[in-house]
Amino acid sequence: QVQLVESGGGLVQAEGSLRLSCAASGRTFSSYAMGWFRQAPGKEREFVAAINWSGSSTFYADSVKGRFTISRDNAKNTVTLQMNSLKPEDTAVYYCAAVRRPSLYYGSYHHYTYDYWGQGTQVTVSS
Repeated sequence: QVQLVESGGGLVQAEGSLRLSCAASGRTFSSYAMGWFRQAPGKEREFVAAINWSGSSTFYADSVKGRFTISRDNAKNTVTLQMNSLKPEDTAVYYCAAVRRPSLYYGSYHHYTYDYWGQGTQVTVSS
């Protein structure tokens, strides 16, 4: 069992930056691939980024490529999403997720692949 707790959300102006963190419980964190998803009001949950067990491989949604960076620290059981050049359309609740599979694959883009979820953190970008 893995418990995930996100932090770092808030209100920021367009073109600003935020850094989201996800703290994971458990001693097997390094055996999980991790992902970030987001959900805006009235919209489906969408993929943002994913990272494999070692941090050597990452996936990004086209909408955030070049602006967001996902990373992890297995010694601290944390995964981070650095978000730069934020846009109003990035406004959403952001969720951290873990999957019992260390490598990334096509399923890493889909929310139903993931086994554990955090409670979410709100990110609001004002224009």
